[in-house]
Amino acid sequence: MTPSRRAVVSGLAAALAAPRLACAATVKDATGRELPIPAKVTRVFPAGPPAAILLYTLAPDLLLGWPRANRPEECVYMLPDICRRPEVGRITGRGNTANLETVLALKPDLILDVGSVNDTYKSLAVRTQEQTGIPYALLNGEFLYMSDCYEKLGALIHRDNDGLDFSDYCFQTLGVITNRIAGVTAENRPRVYYARGPRGLVTGLGGSINVETIELLARNVAGGTPGGLANVSLEQVLLWNPDVIVTIDRQFAETVRSDPAWAGVKAVKDGRVHLSPKMPFGWVDFPPSVNRLIGLWWLGKILYPERFNEDLREITRGFYDKFYHVTPTDAQIDHVLAGRG
Repeated sequence: MTPSRRAVVSGLAAALAAPRLACAATVKDATGRELPIPAKVTRVFPAGPPAAILLYTLAPDLLLGWPRANRPEECVYMLPDICRRPEVGRITGRGNTANLETVLALKPDLILDVGSVNDTYKSLAVRTQEQTGIPYALLNGEFLYMSDCYEKLGALIHRDNDGLDFSDYCFQTLGVITNRIAGVTAENRPRVYYARGPRGLVTGLGGSINVETIELLARNVAGGTPGGLANVSLEQVLLWNPDVIVTIDRQFAETVRSDPAWAGVKAVKDGRVHLSPKMPFGWVDFPPSVNRLIGLWWLGKILYPERFNEDLREITRGFYDKFYHVTPTDAQIDHVLAGRG
């Protein structure tokens, strides 16, 4: 039975509980600015990958293009015509390639950014809006704020009901999964190492956006030091001796089990090395957007198999149908769950 909002763990409720947005002339974004709701929205420029994914899920027809062109194997799981829209570059993040002339030439009604809310990105939002005259909405991309993102985006693009529908889905999913493990004390939760790169020696430190979902359900062995992604040594991993390893790198997943250097790690000895699904977007990370919501079910099942008896294949089918607007076949679901790209 789906829990009510009052049944959700207090920390989650505090993070997500927010008043519903009424039909108003403005929406307050994560910078604290009151943004005017454009009279008509038919074209939206995504400032980076998380924004592109969020917009695609809610209103694919409004997406001008993608920060990077999608690969054919990714388009299998999305609306083909939208997936093949052109590469328009990005305003935020590493390798920002879209200058203001590019943005202006595309004539968007709104610029959407979803991600970190710090002084750098706040300043970028204000400056870009001043220079272009186009409303620039910066929404908080932290995982626990996905529900809020959908509400605010729905209001900004005049699709309030759709925004609230997706918002409720996020909220209820988070509630169900976190309540399922609420009785597991911190010291009894699995110790997880998140491995990136072909050697598995890049990981997310405490509070990193890359390990938000892992830290929501388990203990991040690298969580003692706050930060983002970091290079670590194998000696350090051996000292951490994680119970579970989660990776997004297929090469590492295929070699670590037979690598004598990793043989002493508990997760390897116990056969608990898990390759995250990633089609069309990563389930744990890369990029860190709403695509991680289906990954929360996957993490629940690998970390607490006795507490998650649901058929992940059916949950996957439902999620892809709602968020990616396609209904995958059984063979496609098997392909996704195998972590193939």
